Amino acid sequence: MVRSDARENRARILTAAREALTADGSTSMNQIAQRAGVGPGTLYRNFPTRESLVMAVYQDEVVRITGGVSDLLERMPPMEALRHWTADLVEAMRRKHGLGDALGPGAHQTISEQSYGPVVTAITQLLDAGKEDGTIREDADPRDFLQLTGALWRAAPGPEDRAPHMLALILDGLRTHR
Repeated sequence: MVRSDARENRARILTAAREALTADGSTSMNQIAQRAGVGPGTLYRNFPTRESLVMAVYQDEVVRITGGVSDLLERMPPMEALRHWTADLVEAMRRKHGLGDALGPGAHQTISEQSYGPVVTAITQLLDAGKEDGTIREDADPRDFLQLTGALWRAAPGPEDRAPHMLALILDGLRTHR
């Protein structure tokens, strides 16, 4: 059983690493430890290598994003939940590109393999809810949706960010038109 202070340290390290590496992929492990308010020994006990830390940040993000689907569906209609969830996914994927500088080439493949299944499962849950209430087309496929939304996180963020408009077009294509 993991002590509560050890869990808190790990959570603080992941938060500090996500923020620091997103801003600057070359942030040192010692700088991350300082930012998290832990000693280097605590950091290295949890994450023996830089790559293990970055991989844990990615995995933590995937769990956060995919784990929130049921809550969204309880609070809002399926189409609105899908829009909200996809916007969150887009932001996470944009952060991933900032973190990507801190990884070796093989790690990107591992991350894609580990995150694909949970992300497709989350999309399936959202689409199925919309199919059930009649707002989403019966032929909507989660793999197609993921392919389409890939363009959203590649769109340039900032004042000319086209992602919200592109997402509206994608969602409109999913709607049943009665």
